[in-house]
Amino acid sequence: METLKYKVIKTEEQYWQYCNLLEKLVDKETNDQQEDEIELLTFLIEKWDEDHQLSQQSDPVTLLKYLMEENNMKPKDLAALLAVSKSVVSEILNYKKGFSKEIIRKLAERFKVKQEAFNRIYPLISSDKTKSLKELSAEN
Repeated sequence: METLKYKVIKTEEQYWQYCNLLEKLVDKETNDQQEDEIELLTFLIEKWDEDHQLSQQSDPVTLLKYLMEENNMKPKDLAALLAVSKSVVSEILNYKKGFSKEIIRKLAERFKVKQEAFNRIYPLISSDKTKSLKELSAEN
């Protein structure tokens, strides 16, 4: 069995290696095989960029929902991963409960992203269920 020349990018170091390689390939005259390499490297780099741009721009809940969808996970799967009840997962996904340090650690490890992606300030819905914290602070 032949080993793959290129793999899905999983580290920043690998990302930069592929970027440098792509740059070298693009700068010289290429044949059909090299054109295929350029196309594959471009795809892998764009996928990395897309995934990591989302993690930097999204609030933690939006990011979590995206990662769950990409990994075909349901809330019950997430509850099992995090060792919490389904109601805790529901509260998190519905902006009623924030991420604990332990949950952030487990999510970062499972989805191979930096903990900072989940450790951001974002508005929660108050226990009043009608007004978000953002709305309540605007009234004061």
